[in-house]
Amino acid sequence: MQNTTRDQWLGKARTLSEALPYMRRYAGRTFVIKYGGHAMGDAGLAELFARDIVLLKQVGINPVVVHGGGPQIGQMLSRLKIQSSFIDGLRVTDRETVEIVEMVLSGSINKQIVAAINAAGGRSVGISGKDAQLLTARKVTRTQRDPDSNIEKVLDLGFVGEPYQVNPQIIDSLVQADIIPVIAPIGFDRNGDTYNINADTAAGAIAGALGATRFFLLTDVAGVLDKEKTLIPRLTLEQAQACIKDGTASGGMIPKIETCIGAVEQGVDAAVILDGRVPHALLLEIFTEGGAGTLIGRD
Repeated sequence: MQNTTRDQWLGKARTLSEALPYMRRYAGRTFVIKYGGHAMGDAGLAELFARDIVLLKQVGINPVVVHGGGPQIGQMLSRLKIQSSFIDGLRVTDRETVEIVEMVLSGSINKQIVAAINAAGGRSVGISGKDAQLLTARKVTRTQRDPDSNIEKVLDLGFVGEPYQVNPQIIDSLVQADIIPVIAPIGFDRNGDTYNINADTAAGAIAGALGATRFFLLTDVAGVLDKEKTLIPRLTLEQAQACIKDGTASGGMIPKIETCIGAVEQGVDAAVILDGRVPHALLLEIFTEGGAGTLIGRD
């Protein structure tokens, strides 16, 4: 029994020793982490995620968290008996709905994540894209072709936006004060209207504006899978684009890859799609040679 315990402790010590080169490599660098999916709804995984974020800060990395909250928004709308629909995966958001979206994202979800990080020993502050003009949005529209007339019509999604300008000054100020920012993907346009922004898109834009070393997109799959359903550990930008064109990537994985490509093109060193349902997935990706997801980089 004693030998077993000793071997376990030696294994942990070996793991820490092997992580040292990565800690040195990334000290002082900024990582943007998009947090969402089922991992955010699991209390145990949420606690582990908060501890991992605090650990990153403790070893000298500057984590910036951007979170989603689609399921929680849906639950609140159902409780309030407000109907909602989706077009191309985006929630059609009228003025009444966007108030609920902001309440859930900037209110309960944001503060739950902040509280979890603080409880794990970190110093965290929750903000939204409306604070200090972090995210200026512009309206998103979609087109649909009528099968009978073959005429395209513009579909109004309401108050659904995409990042038009990113002003990272408030993030820089928090990071310099050793505070971990937790950001709700809400922005407003030049007229002052509030917009719901897709969390993946918001996180990618923020990562690009910060010139982050890494952009992590936590999702509910292992990463990008090949046609035999095997994880692809690394892709260049050209290979990532080819995965979309040849059908290797499909459905919801396509916009995730496009977001990662966009972030790298904006100056992020590399973007990673990984499974947030795996305990300590972030640490496995950052501090081990094999990684845990699909890394998309320039080469």
